[in-house]
Amino acid sequence: MNDIEQRIRAALGADIDPWLGQDLVTAGAVTAIDTSVNPPRVKLELGFPVARYAAELEARLAAALGAAGLAASFDISAKIVAREVQKGTKPLPQIKNIIAIASGKGGVGKSTTAANLALALQQEGAKVGVLDADIYGPSQPRMLASQGRPESRDGKSMEPRVSYGLQTISIGNLIEEDTPMIWRGPMVTGALEQLLSDTNWQDLDYLVIDLPPGTGDIQLTLCQKIPVSGAVIVTTPQDIALLDARKALKMFEKVNVPVLGIVENMSVHICSQCGHAEHIFGAGGGESMSKQYGVDLIGSLPLDIAIREGVDNGRPTVALQPDSKVSGMYRDIARRVAAKLALRARDFTARFPKIVIQNT
Repeated sequence: MNDIEQRIRAALGADIDPWLGQDLVTAGAVTAIDTSVNPPRVKLELGFPVARYAAELEARLAAALGAAGLAASFDISAKIVAREVQKGTKPLPQIKNIIAIASGKGGVGKSTTAANLALALQQEGAKVGVLDADIYGPSQPRMLASQGRPESRDGKSMEPRVSYGLQTISIGNLIEEDTPMIWRGPMVTGALEQLLSDTNWQDLDYLVIDLPPGTGDIQLTLCQKIPVSGAVIVTTPQDIALLDARKALKMFEKVNVPVLGIVENMSVHICSQCGHAEHIFGAGGGESMSKQYGVDLIGSLPLDIAIREGVDNGRPTVALQPDSKVSGMYRDIARRVAAKLALRARDFTARFPKIVIQNT
């Protein structure tokens, strides 16, 4: 390593990436520095999608090098790979990472958050799918305007519905919207497994699973049989919601699914007429829970009528207003989730050959 390369690495090592929480050298993102050209060329390969972030990152790193009297050009790309999952499971062939979006309580905006986070990940350049695991109360078909029955090319499997570029599937695609699912637990968990395994997902970087509220059969099936890379807990600042969110967090801890962070939804309401900020559901709940359990608070979202109107009408905010302030908040959360996942160990079990015992 020559002197110029050492100086470049030192300057890059002093810059802490806001999403990874560490410098890119330590994170292993600096894959090559070519000093045979002028200016030197730095190749960066990050483990999370960076389509919208790349320009900002390049400008910041160029400034860091400039402060050290250096200059360089940058080649920035992303390589998303399968990350470690629970013991006894392994990543599915067409899905690199599964992210569960959970809450202990209904009515906290979990499904809205799941839909917009999936769209935010897609806007950063990832291939993303959404599995609506709420069998009793599916909402993703309406939120993502993905209603309609899925096609089947072989009579056995289903093609995912595609909406806003997302691959989606839900029990709501197989029944009428007002049809109640009067099923017992085993039928519900069987339906979840079928929705996952019988859908022809196409090379997904992330599958976002919108879980029903609570810690029952669906959640247990997810944790025991489905390879989950990480979970995100959605709550409001309200004490009663936080009580149940803690139960969801502890459930994932007990089954060794890493909780990537807590999202505090409906944290504040800004009056559209006068601009007055009011904490309708309380304040500081998500931060308190974060400190208590040592899990990062990865974002706070406002109580905003535009968010509610968007998903009610199948026009989610991130898709229809990508440059709005609220969409930026969802993208910040999505980057934190993907970056935290990128720091986890890689999963190589999918490469292992299957051992088949035959009578000869």
